[in-house]
Amino acid sequence: MLACPAVSQQFVIQGGHALAGTVTPTGNKNAALPILAATLLTDEEVVLENVPDILDVHAMLAILDDLGVSVREEPDGALAFRADTIRGTVLDPDLCRRIRASVLFAGPLLARAGSVTLPLPGGDFIGRRRIDTHLIAFRALGATIDTPDRAYAMSHAGLHGAEIFLDEASVTATENVVMAAVLANGRTTILNAACEPHVQDLANFLVALGAQIDGIGTNRIVIDGVERLHGGRFRIGPDYIEIASFIGLAAITGSDLVVSEARPDDLRMILLGFGRLGIHVEWLDGGALRVPPDQSLEVVQDEGRAIPKIDDGPWPAFPADLTSIATAVATQARGEVMIFEKMFENRLFFVDKLVAMGARIILCDPHRVVVSGPAQLYGERVDSPDIRAGMAMLIAGLAAKGTTTIGNIGQIDRGYERIDERLRTLGARIERVDD
Repeated sequence: MLACPAVSQQFVIQGGHALAGTVTPTGNKNAALPILAATLLTDEEVVLENVPDILDVHAMLAILDDLGVSVREEPDGALAFRADTIRGTVLDPDLCRRIRASVLFAGPLLARAGSVTLPLPGGDFIGRRRIDTHLIAFRALGATIDTPDRAYAMSHAGLHGAEIFLDEASVTATENVVMAAVLANGRTTILNAACEPHVQDLANFLVALGAQIDGIGTNRIVIDGVERLHGGRFRIGPDYIEIASFIGLAAITGSDLVVSEARPDDLRMILLGFGRLGIHVEWLDGGALRVPPDQSLEVVQDEGRAIPKIDDGPWPAFPADLTSIATAVATQARGEVMIFEKMFENRLFFVDKLVAMGARIILCDPHRVVVSGPAQLYGERVDSPDIRAGMAMLIAGLAAKGTTTIGNIGQIDRGYERIDERLRTLGARIERVDD
């Protein structure tokens, strides 16, 4: 597994070179994190395949280890978990500060141990990320919640089913409710549920352990609680955000890239959004897709020659995690396009770094930018403020003229497994060096 990089490490990229070859996506980061938390729901062994080797996974593993869960790596690279004894239910604040997904331990610990004390979670500074939806749902299931200093102390005398309408289609709230409800007494119906591919992966994992869940992939999920879950083996699906990142990277570098293990159903809206920038892909046999080289990137105008927009939203809308990458790609497409990030008010603040590289971008307000392209990008010294902005700047650096240096690359390592090594196999000129 990946060792934590030194804080002073950086990527040095020589841009302007086309890549070629085949890349295999890693396991879905946003599926792996809740599934790791869900291993607490059974005292039997759970084996997970295709767990991405990224820093966010290591942060979750550190919390599991602190709770007393044993983890071992199998010869085939799978990870085996055994939560036969839970050491405690008070989560370590320092460990939780490392990752936003620490909030996902609340549901499993409530269901399995009867209580949990959850410190304030950490994560990307991309805007306010409320947990009110989680708390409202837990109370509906029978939990009582106190709020000592910078923590949420939750407990119950017995979780029971309920009909819960989520006040927002929150991914992590949906996942937390599902994990708590699978061991609750009676039926739980979640309305306005999130239904992203990673939410589906979590639900399918729980079904493999004996949970009774209907409506997977819809915004109405019905869970009939069971007395206990058993062990099992499960393979985490491919990361469609990473696949889309490679598509964008290939398109603006003129690369001939094949991405294996792509699922068409995960990419429908993504390909529509990228299509507005002139990107097209070819589907190959066996679930692979090809990004042909030398694409003519041109913004497709709306009817009446209106400037189009790429806007995000809950599934099946264009994913919020790709707005940064779409912005970087748009700098190389002829025409004007608006990127409308509706969900997080700080995510687009990284665009000043692209502007420093030569991009023509107007920041209209915290949620909207207008990009005019194509613009010649030039190498620059930048820092990564979050996972997706870091990847966007890496993509821009590969398309830029000259040398780009990206600092704070631990942010990129949080979500992309050994990205420098994998890109070098495709011909990228990228090195990881000490600052």
